[in-house]
Amino acid sequence: MRLFRARTLLACALVCASAAGAAAQRRPLTLDDLYDPSRRVNFSGPPLPALYWIDAQRYATSRTTPDGPEWQAVDAASGTATSLVTAARLETALTRAGAAADTARAAARGRTLTFDRAFRSVLLTVSGDLYVYTLADDRAVRLTKTEATEDVASFSPDGARVAYVRQGNLYVAEVASQKETALTTDGSEVVLNGRLDWVYEEEIYGRGLPKAYWWSPDSTRLAYLRIDDTKVPVFAVVDHIPYEQVIERWRYPKVGEPNPTVTLGVVAATGGATRWMNLSKYADADRIINSVTWSPDSRDVVFQAQDRVQTWVELNTADRETGAMRTLFRETSRAWVADTADPYWLKDGSFLWLSERSGYRHLYQYDANGRLRRQVTDGAWEVRTLYGVDEGGNAYFAGTERSPISNDIYKVRLSGGPVMRLSSAAGNHNGEFSPGLDYFADTWSDAQTPPQLRLHRNTGVEVRAIAANHVDALDQFVLPRPEFLQVKARDGFVMEAMLIKPPDFSPGRQYPVYTFVYGGPHNQQVRNAWAGETLFLQLLAQQGILIWKCDNRTASGKGAQSTWPVYRAFGETELRDLEDSLTWLKSQGYVDPARIGIHGWSFGGFLTTYALTHSQTFAMGIAGGTVSDWRNYDSMYTERYMGPLAENEEGYKKSSPRFAAANLHGALLLLHGLMDDNVHPDNTIQLAYELQKAQKPFEMMLYPKSRHGVTDPALVRHMRGLMFDFVIRHLKPTTVVDGALRQAAP
Repeated sequence: MRLFRARTLLACALVCASAAGAAAQRRPLTLDDLYDPSRRVNFSGPPLPALYWIDAQRYATSRTTPDGPEWQAVDAASGTATSLVTAARLETALTRAGAAADTARAAARGRTLTFDRAFRSVLLTVSGDLYVYTLADDRAVRLTKTEATEDVASFSPDGARVAYVRQGNLYVAEVASQKETALTTDGSEVVLNGRLDWVYEEEIYGRGLPKAYWWSPDSTRLAYLRIDDTKVPVFAVVDHIPYEQVIERWRYPKVGEPNPTVTLGVVAATGGATRWMNLSKYADADRIINSVTWSPDSRDVVFQAQDRVQTWVELNTADRETGAMRTLFRETSRAWVADTADPYWLKDGSFLWLSERSGYRHLYQYDANGRLRRQVTDGAWEVRTLYGVDEGGNAYFAGTERSPISNDIYKVRLSGGPVMRLSSAAGNHNGEFSPGLDYFADTWSDAQTPPQLRLHRNTGVEVRAIAANHVDALDQFVLPRPEFLQVKARDGFVMEAMLIKPPDFSPGRQYPVYTFVYGGPHNQQVRNAWAGETLFLQLLAQQGILIWKCDNRTASGKGAQSTWPVYRAFGETELRDLEDSLTWLKSQGYVDPARIGIHGWSFGGFLTTYALTHSQTFAMGIAGGTVSDWRNYDSMYTERYMGPLAENEEGYKKSSPRFAAANLHGALLLLHGLMDDNVHPDNTIQLAYELQKAQKPFEMMLYPKSRHGVTDPALVRHMRGLMFDFVIRHLKPTTVVDGALRQAAP
């Protein structure tokens, strides 16, 4: 026994020595490691390959070759791969079809491809024109040849046609003949058929999802939105860099201003008159169409309508031939109704519906007439995404039953029974299920692991790693480990938090604190998932700064019930929760309460400026892309949470930092992109004006050619260097050492 123990201790000593040696070889992060355009280190690894399911047993994915990407069909069970198309073949076919060589090469080497449903053809955009490549005959045809750009193109379900939008009009082209048919003719700069305008894309359907038409399952018709921005005011953003200024004019409805007028129509894919759905139940000025789909038999258009301030949503069906509308039910809430999803139709004519009526987002089953059959899931957690229902009556979904800071994959029987978790490792899982739901591709990461892609059976058993994505660079640097914990607000609400300590942390010392916030409704920041921002936070931690993230209740991801307290009053609840979390942190004994900083962008920029004008807790703040006056932001987001301006003028004023500028406490750095079409730069300029009038010192940096985020690598390096210096300057006071100024140790 003594000999065994001695050998065990010796082995442990050797392992520890080896680990210590490895740690000693790691070097600290630098700003250039993260942001220098020519020297930055790739900490996330290569982008994961796109994956598309071909059928119940095969998926398509790409692999990298010296000649560019090769797309393969992979048998899920065996892993056997066969080539579908190579970049070289695509490039050659596009060139033969008339595409310029350089643009053909770039299009053929794109990381994603648009396949038709049967994986017989590929749709590509080359220099603004559309081409279709057919795999069987290795041939491409050019569908369009215009000076204008074709946008939001998609195959019909049968692959025989392609729909797209050009200059505000909806078109269809036949693949075989390349015959083009205009389905609408009244499109313009202010009338958009089949394409969303700015506010509908940003706030209703989702950024990067501008398509506003939907093919019927039988490929014979398209439902589409006609969006009329005629009454929507214009906001200009300016590119100051060219010798002659470039002025962009965006139709952007601010709080209280006219919204777009939206109508819903159905048109045959072969052309003809549009049948408009009867929306007379909803006033033009008060109507939002927030979702459109089709019934499985292609007979009815299924859509959701809301009032302007989104206090309710109605699920409707409309006959494609007559336009006659029928309301299945109305969903209401104590505050607002948001983030609804399309109904999921079952073979018996019933459907599944995601609702927050209980205060948490859960699955409900309805019959075809809109009568509730049963609640499928329940509890103090949320269903995030419904993937589908298999032949055995099992529903597959992603949710937070294990942890509010994770996302896992589950299944549950529609008839009742316990929820079964299919994902094993803690962290963030997102599934891509096969058509028969026998398999799912799982994209997973955690706070220390960049995303990986792995194939699983629907039991959760792993089949293979598609992209394991081990990043060697992570083993070469000192990266302080994030710690997840929970703290209570003064009323007992449990908030999720993340703490990063300096590498040489000692509980007997007092450290400055850097708080990263967002805080907007339903927008978590504390998640056990890979995030590039964490690397900047780890860089600061290496300077002897404690990093603190804590999601206030409205951003907690703990159901709609946790967000409702913010209704008609931005800022107050969020700041109170943040201060409660810092009270707990300060009670641990290792925090210097005079050196606490805060930083956020967008809503986080608002919360930063609100905190510095409504609290004396913070020694410094960095506010990027901030909203300084909620009357400046768009109607569909702001009125959802703040209500109509006419009914809540005092609430708007109290929630807007520009009106409290004279109360600024602490050092403030304002950052903004000069071409921000989302949170307009006038927010920062107006706040600066009020600070100047109040004789308050602050710093400000504006970034030309940048929108809501700064993306130009050179400008990113400048901005992050500026932020770093600002943090060090204000959170680490200087002292005189050997006759020179030095940063004081924490």
